[in-house]
Amino acid sequence: MILHIKNMVCDRCIMVVRQQLENTGLNVGEVSLGSAEVQPSPDSEQLNLISSQLKLLGFELLDNEKDRMVERIKNLIVEKVHYSDLTDAHLNFSQYLSDGLKKDYAYLSRMFSDAEDMTIEKFIIQQKIEKVKELLEYGELNLNEITWKMGYSSSAHLSAQFKSVTGLTPSQFKSSGQGQRGAIDKI
Repeated sequence: MILHIKNMVCDRCIMVVRQQLENTGLNVGEVSLGSAEVQPSPDSEQLNLISSQLKLLGFELLDNEKDRMVERIKNLIVEKVHYSDLTDAHLNFSQYLSDGLKKDYAYLSRMFSDAEDMTIEKFIIQQKIEKVKELLEYGELNLNEITWKMGYSSSAHLSAQFKSVTGLTPSQFKSSGQGQRGAIDKI
């Protein structure tokens, strides 16, 4: 049985979910962002236990198809923005999502907007800005290198988008040193 789980955004999440499921006595197969394969299929009592244990850790079992699809959209975006290379300036997120989910982008966009009260594009921008904040805090790359790494057409475009989301320019953010990053799963 495949369990669909909300708020899994990193390898640590995968590890924690795996451990929690193993603690319930289930055989755990593949665990990836947003899902976990378990054997045998848990009964309703076990599902309630799993659900309550996962909730304590900030996760949530998803039980309807719409919620699962929205979570899969989020997971694909998070995976691409935070754990892949965006240097290909020709990355088309709408095509990437359509191909990855085997659904029409207009359908995915409507479903996402209805469920999240924001567009997919806005979610992508927020994720990219969080990644830019992380890169600025590390201080290993300059703004031009971050621009290239994140697939922006110019540092002016990145700066304008950064300021519209955060209210600060990238240099103001970096010099403030206040660590104003947000949690990926809270966006």
